Amino acid sequence: MQFSISSADLKEQLQIINGAISSNPILPILEDFLFKIEGDTLTITATDNHTFMTTALHVQSDAEGLVAIPAKILLDTLKGLPTQPLKFKIDLDTFAISMTSQFGEYKLAGEDGNDYPRIPNPEKVDTIDIPATILLEGINKTLFATSTNDSQVAMMGVFTQINSEGITFVATDAHKLVKYSFTDIDTELDGAFILPKKALNLLKTALANNNQSVSVAYNDTHALFYFGSHVLACRLIDENYPNYGAVIPTENPNNMSITRTDLLSSLKRIANYANKTTNQVKLEIGDSKVRIEAEDLDFSNRATEDLPCHYDGEPMTIGFNAKFLIEMLNTIGGDSVKFELSSPNRAGILRTEEQAPNEDLLMLVMPVMLNL
Repeated sequence: MQFSISSADLKEQLQIINGAISSNPILPILEDFLFKIEGDTLTITATDNHTFMTTALHVQSDAEGLVAIPAKILLDTLKGLPTQPLKFKIDLDTFAISMTSQFGEYKLAGEDGNDYPRIPNPEKVDTIDIPATILLEGINKTLFATSTNDSQVAMMGVFTQINSEGITFVATDAHKLVKYSFTDIDTELDGAFILPKKALNLLKTALANNNQSVSVAYNDTHALFYFGSHVLACRLIDENYPNYGAVIPTENPNNMSITRTDLLSSLKRIANYANKTTNQVKLEIGDSKVRIEAEDLDFSNRATEDLPCHYDGEPMTIGFNAKFLIEMLNTIGGDSVKFELSSPNRAGILRTEEQAPNEDLLMLVMPVMLNL
């Protein structure tokens, strides 16, 4: 079997799907890309046996067939080549691979593509079309808040709920929580599932600068995303997501509005003086200003800054993890943010003051016990 393809096109697509391959695969063949040629279409698959991603490219071929090609050496070779046509020759009996460029020939030992895992084709799925920009926004706003703790399996993904009110994405690690909702979607579906972090990172890369619609098919065990020439399939996290609504305070009489970039810059400076274990900062909030303070008693480090703000409520002193606030302020966007607070020992809510009418973004951060 022989086929020709542009090195630049092949490299671009392999870089998108390469993230599906595990760094510690359980089977040797999972270190490979699966190349499958049907007619003039080359379909390439990468997987770790839980998450699959495919892409399709146009090629000039003299036959049909499939072969598993070692991913790392192929991609590393392509990264070192300038744009040019490449010619592949594959022996479908021995799976020996020869790749020819204008500089020379490269030979690889492939494997039988019939041994490669197949992308799931689940039955009885529900399907919904979601604008790529909305799916990407939901991922970008929530992914950072997922847990990295293996004992919190459900929280290691993003909870996704689809109903007549729209689509909602939720992520939490028990210290911070993000909820992003988009209502301008017409559907009669009613379903919920937990998407794993790895699949969402792959989507985040693939959907960048994409204005298409994404067709999402899901059932109780899998979700598949179809967009352009790509398909991403993943096994859903089979756990019960915590009742996140119970931790969101509904009565928040104390409200502070402040310039996002000013607060973000101040926190980055002040955090250098905080205890490196707790990352604790103290906010003393008054009528027209907030004092931000951090101290590390072990090294006699201390810093304070005052920022102007608009505050409606009783004066309050509250502590937060500076790292969490910085992550949220980096993600929330907009020129101005609003803190909704109830008391120093209850969660604080962050909102941007520049939301679109059909969007709702809520970020929640738990306070820390002050020891300043």
